[in-house]
Amino acid sequence: MTIKKTKQIIKTGKKFIGTPYIFGAAPGRTDMFDCSSFVQYVYATHGIFLPRTSRKQYQVGKAVSLSRVKQGDLLFFTSKKRSKFVGIQRIGHVAIFIGNNSILHTSRAEKKVTIAPLHPYWSTKIIGARRVID
Repeated sequence: MTIKKTKQIIKTGKKFIGTPYIFGAAPGRTDMFDCSSFVQYVYATHGIFLPRTSRKQYQVGKAVSLSRVKQGDLLFFTSKKRSKFVGIQRIGHVAIFIGNNSILHTSRAEKKVTIAPLHPYWSTKIIGARRVID
């Protein structure tokens, strides 16, 4: 993963901190996002084209063990609603790992793009990680 591209992706994502969270936000919009449209837009800005939904995004790139996660990797989480499912159907959220045990994502609770610590809440919901930047 190139450090320069990773830093650019994170910088682009941070420009949208405070942008409203709306479930089902249309792809390509920058006035509102849901988790997967946010990730899709930020990476597309840097020439990395991802599918629209978090479950489809989980199917691209390279699987990464949680002990080897690097800045710019995508982290995937389950949600209360989706935790009863199995496999990729459990995925209910995607975020960008930005280092220091933090994620850049859209928060349903805060209703905006924000930075959040992985611990304590998100670390209990994590399902896996994917690397989409070489």
